[in-house]
Amino acid sequence: MERFDDYIINFLRHTAGVSESVLSWVYPLTAMFAIGLISYMCTALFRYIVMPAVQKLTERTKATWDDYLFNRRVMKAFRRIIPPVIWYALLPFAFSAGSEVLPVLLKACNIYIVVVSLFFISEFLHSLYEISSEHQKLRNRPLKGVYQMFNLLAVVVGFILVVSIIVDKSAGAVLAGLGASAAIVMLIFKDSILGLVAGVQLTANDMLRPGDWITMNKYGANGYVREVSLTTVKVQNFDKTITTIPPYLLVSDSFQNWRGMREAGGRRLKLSVNVDANTVHFCSPEELCRYEHKGYIAKGRYDAAVKPVANTQVYRDFMMDFMSRHPDVNKDLMVMARMLQPTPEGLPLELYCFSVFTDWKPFEQFQGQVLDYAIVMASEFGLRIFQRPAGSDIFGKSQPVVS
Repeated sequence: MERFDDYIINFLRHTAGVSESVLSWVYPLTAMFAIGLISYMCTALFRYIVMPAVQKLTERTKATWDDYLFNRRVMKAFRRIIPPVIWYALLPFAFSAGSEVLPVLLKACNIYIVVVSLFFISEFLHSLYEISSEHQKLRNRPLKGVYQMFNLLAVVVGFILVVSIIVDKSAGAVLAGLGASAAIVMLIFKDSILGLVAGVQLTANDMLRPGDWITMNKYGANGYVREVSLTTVKVQNFDKTITTIPPYLLVSDSFQNWRGMREAGGRRLKLSVNVDANTVHFCSPEELCRYEHKGYIAKGRYDAAVKPVANTQVYRDFMMDFMSRHPDVNKDLMVMARMLQPTPEGLPLELYCFSVFTDWKPFEQFQGQVLDYAIVMASEFGLRIFQRPAGSDIFGKSQPVVS
């Protein structure tokens, strides 16, 4: 670089004919112009030669991660770092050692390097997030909050570095000075800090993923998770509204995640049919023969029964067989029909099984079919479904409406 300085000085003295009286201010201007020209040429070289070459190289590879890491946004952010680095390296040769302007320009270059480096880190983290979103194992992880955490940490470090450059102190001294105002900082960034800790817990424990169906009635959330960020979790409810919940509430409070239902491959059906207790009786041999003739029970199923068989038992076994043979019932999970504690509304018969449908609409159709069949078939076994008496029950039949 000393030869570079001598070349400019000799050019100004002998070629341009600059006198010694004006050389003291003409040389810095000429040197700064030369530094600007060098930085422009290096930036143009990187833009028109290096960037196209890197993009063509990444297009030829079979891997996709390099297409994200070396995309146009990342390369453009890296290109912004080139000019201030060149200016910081060459400015000392444009001014004398005792110049008052040089420290100010060097501080400005340092600050500019920190700022453009933060933009580069942000774009790099965004590219990493895009790679994880395309990855088969990572795309269902709530990693957006993690990347936002690293981005926030980079901004905090960048802020400390900028302050240290301005006050001409070390970063450690600035950090120690900020420790006195830690309470104010924690108050300002309370939600971000809590969201940071909660995001780490949600990710580490695999409690929540984008696309999960969660229910949190306390906050009116019942739908699919669309986004998990550092400060918010967006849930799109089934009525198409959006519920926003802070991540730390998902850790400190309880919520229901229906992901296990989808992974198990079955959605639970659990409903009760109230049977009128006055219609419960022991079946006669003729009734059992009639049930066998209609195919409701297997032939000779109750021949070995020591005690009389009630019609509720036959009806219960019939519904159990019906659910066990139903094509829409998951046979690998529990199938059960049981009697519950009698209530003033009748004797509840609970039907319990798991449908192969996990989505709402087909499951409701399956549930309606099972319930309809249970109500209709109850009369075949001499049972009556209990319901509270209405006016038509009291008068025997409905009265015509007089207009």
